[in-house]
Amino acid sequence: QVQLVESGGGLVQPGGSLRLSCAASGSIFSIYIMGWYRQAPGEQRELVATITSGGSTNYADSVKGRFTISRDNAKNTVYLQMNSLKPEDTAVYFCNIGRWGSIRNPWGQGTQVTVSS
Repeated sequence: QVQLVESGGGLVQPGGSLRLSCAASGSIFSIYIMGWYRQAPGEQRELVATITSGGSTNYADSVKGRFTISRDNAKNTVYLQMNSLKPEDTAVYFCNIGRWGSIRNPWGQGTQVTVSS
């Protein structure tokens, strides 16, 4: 039962950057794959990026080249560096297990990212 708390969201202009953090109350070392998800109002929650314990990453096509996921197992934290932000990136961002079939419930509160001029 690892508790995950997202933070780092906020209001940013298009083209700006934010770094999100996912802090775990327990060790994430044993979690093979972590992921960031997002959900825009009225939209389905989508998987944005994943990272394995070995550092292998995958990204949704919509964020590839702009977002970077990383993890620090010693600090029990997963990060999402978001660059070149677009209005369509506006959503609540969540962290969880990086496979839909292994999602842990309940989801956390998430952190709101708003990209607007």
